Amino acid sequence: QVQLVESGGGLVQAGGSLRLSCAASGRTFSSYAMGWFRQAPGKEREFVAAISWSGGDTYYADSMKGRFTTSRLSAKNTVYLQMNSLKPEDTAVYYCAATLSFPVVAEYDYDYWGQGTQVTVSS
Repeated sequence: QVQLVESGGGLVQAGGSLRLSCAASGRTFSSYAMGWFRQAPGKEREFVAAISWSGGDTYYADSMKGRFTTSRLSAKNTVYLQMNSLKPEDTAVYYCAATLSFPVVAEYDYDYWGQGTQVTVSS
């Protein structure tokens, strides 16, 4: 069992940056690859990024490449999503999720989810 809690969301101006954190509990966290998703109002949830269980490999949605970076610090059971050059269209609830495979872009292949954290980018 893995429990996930996101934090770090908030209101930021366009062009700004935010770093989201996803704190995990559970002895098997190190066995899981992690993913980030987001859901904007009125839209389906979409894949953002994924990171392997070791942190050595990452995978990004094309629209996030170059602006978003995911990393993990296993000693703290935490995964991060650094978001730079934010745009109003990045406004969404951001979720982290855990899966045993990598890379995984389909949300139905993730086993555990956090509650989400709101990111709002003003123009």
